[in-house]
Amino acid sequence: MSATFGPLERISWGLYDTAVLTWRNLLRVLRNPIYLVTEVVIQPVLFTLLFAYIFGGAIHISGASYLDFLMPGIFVQTTTFGSMNTAVGLAEDLEKGLMDRFRSLPVAYWAVPVGRVLADLVLDAFGLGLMVAVAYAIGFRFHGDAGQTLAAVGVVVLWGFSIACFGALLGVLLRRTSTVQAFGFVAMFPLTFASSTFVPVQTMPGWLRAFSSHSPITAVVDTVRHLVLDTPGGGSSTLAAVAWSLAVLAVSVPLAAYGFRRLTR
Repeated sequence: MSATFGPLERISWGLYDTAVLTWRNLLRVLRNPIYLVTEVVIQPVLFTLLFAYIFGGAIHISGASYLDFLMPGIFVQTTTFGSMNTAVGLAEDLEKGLMDRFRSLPVAYWAVPVGRVLADLVLDAFGLGLMVAVAYAIGFRFHGDAGQTLAAVGVVVLWGFSIACFGALLGVLLRRTSTVQAFGFVAMFPLTFASSTFVPVQTMPGWLRAFSSHSPITAVVDTVRHLVLDTPGGGSSTLAAVAWSLAVLAVSVPLAAYGFRRLTR
């Protein structure tokens, strides 16, 4: 940005840069039909159908169908795994020398990670909408009122935004797609499956239950599940879910912005 621009002008141009980069990232997906179909369409539908029909007949949930119990966990799992797409996309751009090109352009440094995060959130929202449609077709229902449903969506969006920002931080720290993918497999899969995403924490062994009960994913899933199923006692998990989301944002956003600023100098 030119030094003759004032703060408002720099912010305005930065928002324009963000919009352009968000659209650029979305176009890359639209022009890659294999990725679009497999990652955005088929994968969330497969997760919904496989877990619903494989575990649905084997796991009994008191007071609710397993499908209604499962879907809040699937919603949170999808947004959590989406953070790895953010990290991989940024690492791929770094490997291809995108930052070198940006050094010669008047682009706001923070527009790069924000544009990636926003594009991935749009794709996550599309995938979640598709999952809800498929789940409704096989029997899932929101049991809460309109306010609870909107609150559940808000919790998922807040967690999705925070974990996507964490993905941006991973992308700028690790910088290689292979390293990011390895980290995602080693860290994200155990963290997601060792939570209340698919089964109640109470059914786990004692040593695993202690870990799962304090997992951020468990807090988010339990909050969304309380709102979707309209069950009492969700206050503590709601506070924990919001606190975890804000904590991840507080760490990820400034560190990711600082890392990209160093890369574009």
